[in-house]
Amino acid sequence: MQLSAVTIVKPETTNFILGQTHFIKSVEDIHEAIVGTVPGIKFGLAFCEASGKRLVRQSGTDESLVEMACKNAMSVAAGHSFFVFLGDGFYPVNVLNALKAVPEVCRIFCATANPVEVLIAETNQGRGIVGVIDGFSPLGVEGAEDVQWRKDLLRTIGYKL
Repeated sequence: MQLSAVTIVKPETTNFILGQTHFIKSVEDIHEAIVGTVPGIKFGLAFCEASGKRLVRQSGTDESLVEMACKNAMSVAAGHSFFVFLGDGFYPVNVLNALKAVPEVCRIFCATANPVEVLIAETNQGRGIVGVIDGFSPLGVEGAEDVQWRKDLLRTIGYKL
């Protein structure tokens, strides 16, 4: 077995979700879950089929985001993984519960705009996702001023009252 890290290629502020699912039907179900949760959302979706033709299946509402999802799916190349890249102004928190409720979705590895490295295990059979490196290591523990900043930010952007 060989271990490697694959860097997700995307613009710095683009949010994306990386998960695992188990059935070709997932492409349509994930698409429907996203557009049913946030009307007008811009996104691209790619799914790595693990048997049969073993294609990267694709869908979405924005061609450039679909292309970005497909390129990253081909780079990671892990069976049954899926990638959702979100357009500007859309965030994972808006669609995560809907994605987790899709019956075929097994897990979510990350949902972030941070730089991400996907840790891959490769055998003669294929590739699988071992985990992810999401962002950077902490530099310390928040103090009172940091707590206040966090609370103010969440209220300013409308996530807390």
